[in-house]
Amino acid sequence: MRARTLPHSRLRSDGGTRIARRTRKTVVIAAVAALGAGLLAGCADDGKDEDSSSTDGGGGGKTKITLGLFGSFGFEEAGLYAEYEKLNPNIDIAQTVIERNENYYPPLVNHLTTNSGLQDIQGVEVGNIAEVVEKYADKFVDLSKYGKQSDYLDWKWQQGTAKNGQTIGLGTDVGPMAICYRKDLFQAAGLPTDREQVGKLWTGDWAKLVEVGKDYKAKAPAGTTFMDSPGGLFNAIVGSEKERFYNAAGEVIYKTNPAVKKAFDLTADAAENGLVGNQTQFQQAWDTTIANSKFAAMACPPWMLGYIEGKSKPESAGKWDVAAPPKAANWGGSFLTVPKSGKNTEEAAKLAAWLTAPEQQAKLFSKRGSFPTAQAAYDLPLVKDAKNKMTGDAPIGQIYAPLAAELPVQVVGPKDQIIQQGLTDNGVILVTQGKSPKEAWDNAVKTIDNNLEK
Repeated sequence: MRARTLPHSRLRSDGGTRIARRTRKTVVIAAVAALGAGLLAGCADDGKDEDSSSTDGGGGGKTKITLGLFGSFGFEEAGLYAEYEKLNPNIDIAQTVIERNENYYPPLVNHLTTNSGLQDIQGVEVGNIAEVVEKYADKFVDLSKYGKQSDYLDWKWQQGTAKNGQTIGLGTDVGPMAICYRKDLFQAAGLPTDREQVGKLWTGDWAKLVEVGKDYKAKAPAGTTFMDSPGGLFNAIVGSEKERFYNAAGEVIYKTNPAVKKAFDLTADAAENGLVGNQTQFQQAWDTTIANSKFAAMACPPWMLGYIEGKSKPESAGKWDVAAPPKAANWGGSFLTVPKSGKNTEEAAKLAAWLTAPEQQAKLFSKRGSFPTAQAAYDLPLVKDAKNKMTGDAPIGQIYAPLAAELPVQVVGPKDQIIQQGLTDNGVILVTQGKSPKEAWDNAVKTIDNNLEK
């Protein structure tokens, strides 16, 4: 799924590129069409198709609430829309989905600027929330009276809150990082397979993880690498840092932050030693490496388990497990916002709050792998007792909950995505293609700085 957005939690588990899919409630718009004007308001020629914001004049007077989303939030697939409509017979819900955030976010900014063409509810990716909060807070409804702040991870609530105290975004999920690994490939390489023992191999130090990779390579099954991709490894390492690309003052520091350079160099070392595949995540070639069991481990937030399941062959079920990472890290997390320009702001705010309430987040996790932002959900049976088809009897809810509690409160800058994508797609991936780490770093910096100037 890329020329892309790396810290992305809204990935489709059905993968593919079949994007002109349409149901009664959903329009999924192709990447090319996504660049056109008015895409967030629906795709019918008259601008008033079944998914545009309106009160349904031909459906018994129901109020239609529309959502503009990217990737796969999973609300519809988890049955949450149907449940809400049953609880509220006067409401009809429809969503418009753009598969890739990089095709979704620029038009969203355009519509915010013109204050037109917006859905009743708009999704915002964590890598964009700082810019939205900083520049466009006045365009959104204050959701603080709809959501219960004490239910949520405080840092996640604060990410969606402006300096004036207005909360414009309710968090849908977070991405506590673990290391998912293939037990059969670890065993074949002479490594332990028990998740507790595996986690102890690299406790506290990402460099230890790379050293385990070298041990894996010494006895690796033919045609496999230790980890899936340089981008995945780099994202995991920088995801464990409080300051990455920006400092607390809002200054761009990625070139001078020693934590970023250390993460880049460690990833480059893994690439030079053939420990990571030469694939870019969420593209078709990478999907094929999942299907054909071509790597033994990957950085793995909960939502990644759904992606793995969607791309794996049936015989891979139960062969995966989940171990603690070297350090607590975050990858992903999105928000729901309610633009003031919507026709149904009150009902939209109620729906956004209901979709992100602890009980619904627990349901979403049990069916889609999106880990709750609401810590109040962690003790609910749907989270505490959760298991996944790919990881067998692994208690994934109990594995990820303590990791979520340890996540660093990260500084998120307005151009985080541009920087992170540049360091991966235009940086460390090049080392797998024969470039030196210095050449890769220099190319990444040049690309990023050019993009930041636009």
